[in-house]
Amino acid sequence: MTAEAEDALKRVEELHERLVATRAELERLADQDDPDAAVDVLTQLADLAKEVEVELQKARARADAGG
Repeated sequence: MTAEAEDALKRVEELHERLVATRAELERLADQDDPDAAVDVLTQLADLAKEVEVELQKARARADAGG
């Protein structure tokens, strides 16, 4: 595996860990009556989705470039 591929894999793993933790936090908040905190967590999930999209675009660009 190339260093670039290893870096990409590390970024994806970090995003996945953050996604799992944020999702767990949202589930915890679902049992409470704290809509403001839930909105904050949903905002975090939206930001994570944007980061995932950036990584996907980079991966597509690398694939299109042949590397």
